[in-house]
Amino acid sequence: MEKGYLALILHAHLPFVRHPEYEEFLEERWFFEALTETYIPFLSMFENLTRDRIDFYLTMNISPSLCNMMSDALLQDRYVRYLNKMIELSEKEIDRTRFSPDFHKLALMYYHRFSMTKNKFLNQYNRDLIEEFKKYQDRGNLEIITCAATHGFLPLLGVNPQAVKAQIRAGVNSYIKHFSDHPKGIWLPECGYFEGVDKFLKENHIKYFLLESHGVLFARPRPKFGVYSSYYTKNKVAVFGRDNESSKSVWSTVEGYPGDYSYREYYRDVGFDLDYDYIKPYISSCGTRIFTGIKYYKITGPDLHKEPYSPEDARKKAAAQAGNFMFNREKQVEHLQGLLDRKPIIVAPYDAELFGHWWFEGIEWIEFLIRKITFDQKTIKLTTPSRYLKLYPKNQVINPSPSSWGWKGYYEVWLNGSNDWIYPHLHRAAERMVEAADKYKHNNGIKRRVLNQMARELLLAQSSDWPFMMKTGAFSEYGKKRTVTHLERFYLLKTYLERDFYNFEVLEDIERKDNIFPEIEYSIFQS
Repeated sequence: MEKGYLALILHAHLPFVRHPEYEEFLEERWFFEALTETYIPFLSMFENLTRDRIDFYLTMNISPSLCNMMSDALLQDRYVRYLNKMIELSEKEIDRTRFSPDFHKLALMYYHRFSMTKNKFLNQYNRDLIEEFKKYQDRGNLEIITCAATHGFLPLLGVNPQAVKAQIRAGVNSYIKHFSDHPKGIWLPECGYFEGVDKFLKENHIKYFLLESHGVLFARPRPKFGVYSSYYTKNKVAVFGRDNESSKSVWSTVEGYPGDYSYREYYRDVGFDLDYDYIKPYISSCGTRIFTGIKYYKITGPDLHKEPYSPEDARKKAAAQAGNFMFNREKQVEHLQGLLDRKPIIVAPYDAELFGHWWFEGIEWIEFLIRKITFDQKTIKLTTPSRYLKLYPKNQVINPSPSSWGWKGYYEVWLNGSNDWIYPHLHRAAERMVEAADKYKHNNGIKRRVLNQMARELLLAQSSDWPFMMKTGAFSEYGKKRTVTHLERFYLLKTYLERDFYNFEVLEDIERKDNIFPEIEYSIFQS
């Protein structure tokens, strides 16, 4: 009989990036790379485990914006085009490296990966990745939860409660559309919590949410079991806190497994290494060198010298480190069992893109971990938050601390000198949206179309990804442009509404570009 539980929770999210006005758009590659290196490999892992009759339990948030991109026909077509380019490049690499055995073997590996990914996407999954993930939820192995509509950072939108309600309501509605059920839990964007948000979760029948560890540890009153149990807020929504020890093993740049010298080096890519004329057809259409995903070197060490990557050595290291992770969790549970009056739960949430994309061997590591937990020990068992709540339906009531994950843990990433200018505009637009939704109740026809598109533009402008880009400096200009563009479109549509005069060509163009949430109803903003 197990002594405790491990809940692996994966946060799969990308901002809604879709630009039909361009033949090719650089930032759309974020989505294509994530499909190739993270989401489809996770489905392959689920297939492997199911084939071998291994009973596993994982929790995964597939954010509403990511769901909408996965189901978009234009992006699906462009993804196939992207895969064709990568297959062509890997074929050229097979020829170019034919006299370099170490690199030739890797070129063959990439060719087979890209070819297999295309075959699965087109022939096995019929382009419908959401249905594939749903299949594992229906089997009981995967617990898919939701997120706020466009990953808006709720604590900083809370100036207008209706903006928070709309983000949550639109996220729940999108989930119901894609997964034909109501979500049990929610991943609060950036784990951002403020006092009172649980009331909105309760209104939407959300059973639980997740917090950074200090959001639970600094709760009032003091939590009896630390982060190793579930709790209830005063609105009886369950909360789980992240375990620092299991997080550090993966996230830490010093102690984390992904930094092992045997693993593939992310930053060394043929997009930068090879002759410009040779690589030009496979990088950005504007000529900028970018990552292609074909990487031949391992981390090797802290210096600039890099040695050829060995998948076999990396696989052995992933297996060993999965065993180490499991051993540490076993000892953790054995220690905690004597201190608590219940079996502890270790909650280990991670960004899904860490695995496969940033940490190439990460998905193999998770598969090894699941297999080892199944066959090599009896101390811990995989679970999901909802399964744990069924075991322990009675919990201490706490008032969690306002918190987030990210730098310093208290909103600073999303509110600082680089991005603070956006919030007065977002708050003002939210006020105008609520006023319009209240004024134009029960409208059909053109007014309803305009109001629905205004709701889409506001939700897109509220995405936490844009201030994050401004803070980190990576794609900061794109983040600024997206914020401004969506607000400009919002106010243009508002002008049409007020004047009762419509440019149908412009409206159709905006609807074509920003087609997220086709099911949306502007009434979610009504007070």
